[in-house]
Amino acid sequence: MTDHAQQGFATRAIHLGYDPLEEQGALSPPLYLTSTYTQDSIEAFDRIRLGEAQGYVYGRTRNPTQALLEERLASLEGAEAGVVTASGMAAISATLFSLLQSGDEIVVDQIVYGTAFTLFTQGLSRFGVRAVFADFTQPQSVAAAIGPKTRAVYFETPANPNLRLVDIAAISAIARGKGLLTIVDNTFATPVLQRPLEHGADIVLHSATKYLGGHGDLLAGAVVGRKAHIDAIRLQGLRYFTGATLSPFTAFLVLRGIKTLELRVQRHSESALKVAKLLREHPAVADVFYPGLAGTAGADIAQRQQAAGGGLVAFELKGGLAAGRSLLNSLNLARIAVSLGDPETLIQHPASMTHASYSAEDRERYGLSEGLLRLSVGLETPEDILADLKQGLDRV
Repeated sequence: MTDHAQQGFATRAIHLGYDPLEEQGALSPPLYLTSTYTQDSIEAFDRIRLGEAQGYVYGRTRNPTQALLEERLASLEGAEAGVVTASGMAAISATLFSLLQSGDEIVVDQIVYGTAFTLFTQGLSRFGVRAVFADFTQPQSVAAAIGPKTRAVYFETPANPNLRLVDIAAISAIARGKGLLTIVDNTFATPVLQRPLEHGADIVLHSATKYLGGHGDLLAGAVVGRKAHIDAIRLQGLRYFTGATLSPFTAFLVLRGIKTLELRVQRHSESALKVAKLLREHPAVADVFYPGLAGTAGADIAQRQQAAGGGLVAFELKGGLAAGRSLLNSLNLARIAVSLGDPETLIQHPASMTHASYSAEDRERYGLSEGLLRLSVGLETPEDILADLKQGLDRV
């Protein structure tokens, strides 16, 4: 089989780890629909259990379709190994439950996905783990939040929903100096635009529901990093803490999705930059947040760690909440929906949708205004996206 490990991103996303001539010439990798596996002897099972041989025992732990996806995602992120899960939240939960224990603390950025925020504020404490929040745009804030019980730091960049950026290298250096793990959610940027491990992170998470799957028709998650960490997450977090195994069919769909990931993310980014420029010039718009837009906060960080701005744009209207709701109801092409990374353009109001789990006080404290909107720019003809937004803004 040809060794694709040193080839380009798109080549690895399409070919890595699979030789059609070893599978009856089937160009697409087969979908393995089985719950259990047999071996030719009990000793063979012993060797698999002890790690002396490769093989499969039961579908909750691993499946060949999943294994191929894990190998490709690890390669695309520059990691030693990967594990896939049934959702992005399953990836987060499996990671935290595997690497933290009662009495530990984790320092978390104050801006994260709403359901993850609920896990940190309400879920982990039930198991004796304390989440300490800090402003990760200020490295000194992170350093001050680290205590003797801290075991890891956790953040998203770009962050959901306002797309603020965190300097991965700076935070990773602080964590490494204290012997802590750095865990980064790379869902918004994808490995096409950003690879956190190259900037010092230890573990990278994805909601593969979004850009990796890319078609709005599946739920999946992924974790990549050093083999020792991934083995722990698979054997503890996945096998018995959550049991949130990704179905082989969904793994097959994500494998199909990542074949076009590079092309899709490039198109999303190109269109999103055009949208950001339109929003910046429109009189109804108070502020625009986009990593690829010159002059915005964090532009220097984006230049260092992202290849492009990505497919998401956040913005505030001068009319606040009322204007935002009016805009959502005035759009014809963009759909009101949570999630992102789909071919369709999606728009949502974080305060009442993805981040409703934040209290009004927390949203105000962390700068998530009632008028903030998040737009996931799709793959439609860019001029049609722009025209739809303009007519909606003109009516606000």
